[in-house]
Amino acid sequence: MVAHAARFGVRGDPFVEILPPAAGGAGSIAGMSALSHRFVLASAVTVFAAMPGPTSGVAQPSVKGAPVRVVALPKMDGANLKVHAIQVTYPPGATSSAHRHPCPVFGYMISGTMRMQVSDQPPAEYKAGDSFSEMPTDVHRMATNPSADTPAVFLATFVCDKETPLSVPVTDAPAK
Repeated sequence: MVAHAARFGVRGDPFVEILPPAAGGAGSIAGMSALSHRFVLASAVTVFAAMPGPTSGVAQPSVKGAPVRVVALPKMDGANLKVHAIQVTYPPGATSSAHRHPCPVFGYMISGTMRMQVSDQPPAEYKAGDSFSEMPTDVHRMATNPSADTPAVFLATFVCDKETPLSVPVTDAPAK
């Protein structure tokens, strides 16, 4: 079971297994320079519209990019930005309790289905290919995998400007 990013760093949830990051090697955030962190951030928010193909004279299909989600970020300390990309797996029937994220988070469903409620928005269902976002002022009231037999997997990308847990519990925010 992979840690649920919305609860990453919070202990005691029966559906959460906290996995340590890779130790300093290739692909490790710890092994990256500040310049690399900036490059990762720039790469994460940039969509390449087209890339040149080989110059062999043969027509090549063009690579196309289309915005999936555009969201304004809150004011952040640009000197300390760090991106955390976490694959989250909810087993069938798994649910998490109310929480919020101190950093903006952007999610992209890889497979399965998630039912979520954020702040006072109505509950929404997300399937493979759907995206979602949460700002630091939002309360994630409910998140559940409604399937009885299929895991739900999504990529949660946090953009942080300070060292902080990626999720903090909220005790006074029941689902509406």
